[in-house]
Amino acid sequence: MEIVSTVSMININATMIVELISFLIFLFLINRIMFRPLQNVMHQRNEKIANLGREIKESKTRLTDLYNQLEENKKAAVNEATGHKIKIENEGSDEAKEILAQSRKEIESIREENETFVNNQIAEARKTLEEEANQLAVNMMEKILDRRLARE
Repeated sequence: MEIVSTVSMININATMIVELISFLIFLFLINRIMFRPLQNVMHQRNEKIANLGREIKESKTRLTDLYNQLEENKKAAVNEATGHKIKIENEGSDEAKEILAQSRKEIESIREENETFVNNQIAEARKTLEEEANQLAVNMMEKILDRRLARE
C-alpha cells in the first residue's frame, strides 16, 4: 500500500500566528521608532521651506517698497536741489546787477571828476594861451610896425 502524502506549501498552524503577531509588533515598533520621527522631520522641513518662501516674498515686497521710496526721495532731492540752484542763480544775478549798478555809478562819478578836471585844465590852458596869444600878437605887431604899442 502506498501512502500518498501531499506536502502543502502553506500550513496554517501556531507558527503562522506567532509570525503574524511578531510581524505586527515589528510594524508597530518600526512605525514608532522610524516612520513617525522621519515624518515629523519631513513636516518640519516643509514648514520651514514654506516659511522661507513667505519671508522671501515679504522681503521682495519690502525691497520693492524701499526702492520706490528711494526713487521718491531721489526725485524730491533733485527737485529741492533744482530749487536751491535756481534760488542761488537768482541771488547771484541780483547781486551781479547790484555790483554792476555800483560800478556804473563809480564810473560815472570818476568820469565826472575827470571831465571837471579836464575842463579846468582846458580853461586854464585857454587863459594861458589867450595871454600868450595876446602877447605874441603885440610882439608881432610891434615888429611889423617897428614901434612900441601902448598897452591898455
